[in-house]
Amino acid sequence: MSAPRQPVPLTALVEALPSLVPFVGPEAQERNRGRPFKARIGANENVFGPSPKAVEAMCAAAPEIWKYGDSDNHDLKAELARRHGVAPENIVVGEGIDGLFGYLARMMVEPGTPVVTSLGAYPTFNFHITGFGGRLHTVPFRNDHEDLAGLLDAARRDSARLMFLSNPDNPMGTWWRAQDIAGLINALPEKTLLCLDEAYCEFAPPEALAPLDAGNPQVLRFRTFSKAYGMAGARIAYAIGEARLIKSFDKIRNHFGVNRIAQVGALAALHDEAHLAHVIAEVAAARETITGIAAANGLEALGSGANFVAVDCGRDGDFARRVLQGLIERDVFVRMPGVAPLDRCIRVSAGRAFELEAFAAALPQALEHARA
Repeated sequence: MSAPRQPVPLTALVEALPSLVPFVGPEAQERNRGRPFKARIGANENVFGPSPKAVEAMCAAAPEIWKYGDSDNHDLKAELARRHGVAPENIVVGEGIDGLFGYLARMMVEPGTPVVTSLGAYPTFNFHITGFGGRLHTVPFRNDHEDLAGLLDAARRDSARLMFLSNPDNPMGTWWRAQDIAGLINALPEKTLLCLDEAYCEFAPPEALAPLDAGNPQVLRFRTFSKAYGMAGARIAYAIGEARLIKSFDKIRNHFGVNRIAQVGALAALHDEAHLAHVIAEVAAARETITGIAAANGLEALGSGANFVAVDCGRDGDFARRVLQGLIERDVFVRMPGVAPLDRCIRVSAGRAFELEAFAAALPQALEHARA
C-alpha cells in the first residue's frame, strides 16, 4: 500500500496568510440560515436594477457568448474617454474595481512594500495588498471621515508606494470636497500613487468630485458599473490614469477577463442617462427614508454621498453587533463597519419600499433585543 500523497506546497507567503474573505455574501448567509432574506439591503447593490436598454443589449448578446469578449474593450473605452474628456489610452477596463485592485497590487506591491490606507476602509483593497506581501499602514478615521492629513503624514513617514482613499467613503458614506482632494493630490510624496476609489461618485454631491487630470502619473481613479448602473453581477469597472501607467496593466491583466455580455451592457447603460437619473433620485429618496426610520427609533443617521446610510446605534460595537444580529434574525440583511469607533454603526443600503418597510418593522425589535 503506497503512502498517502502530500499536497504540493504553496508559496511561503500564501501559506502564512489567514484563510479569510473580505465579505460573507448574503447567499452564504441564507444557506447557513436555511431561509432567504426579506430585505437584501446590506451589500450596497443597486436594487433598482440596470437600464432596460442594458438588459436588452445583454440579452441580444447572449447568443454570441461563445465568443471571447473584445480583449481591448475598444468600444467601451472609446465611449468612456469621450464622456470624461480623456483619451482611450487613459482608461483600463477590468473585472470590477476589486479585479483592478488585484492587478494594481501585482504591478506595484512586493513583499514589504509600504501601503497606506484608513483603518476600517474597504477591506478588499487590503486583501489584495496583503496577498502580494505588502505592508499595510492604517490611519484611523477622524470624525467619521477618512483623515486626509493623517494619510498624507503616514505616506511621507513610511515612504508609501500606494495610498488608498475612497470618496465618498465606504463604510461611512462621508465625503470630502473637490478642493480637499486636490490639495491632497498636490501634496503627495513624489513616489506615492493615490488610488482614488470613486465607486459611489454618481450619488455624491457635485462639490465632492475633483476635476480629472489624466496626465498626473500619481493618481489612479476607479469607477464602476456595479453601483449606479446596477450591474454588480456583471463584474465590470474601469480606472482612469496617465497613459504609461494604464499601459502597464496590459503586462499582467487577464485580457479576456471582461466578458462580451458585460461589455455591451455597460456600453448601453452609458447611453441611458434617463435611467441613471431615475436611480439617483430613487437612492436619494431611500436615504431620506432610512434617515427617518433611524430618527423614529432615537438613532442618528450620518449624512451620506453613497447609496447607503450609516446609522449610529448610539453605543459601542458590541451593541451594534447585537442590533445587526437582531435584524438578520428577522430576515433583514445589513452590514456594519468592522473597527471601532466606526462599528457603533450599522450600514443600510438604499432599498425599495417593501425592503425599507421590512427594515422599519424589524429595527425596533432588534434594538429591544440588543438592549436586553
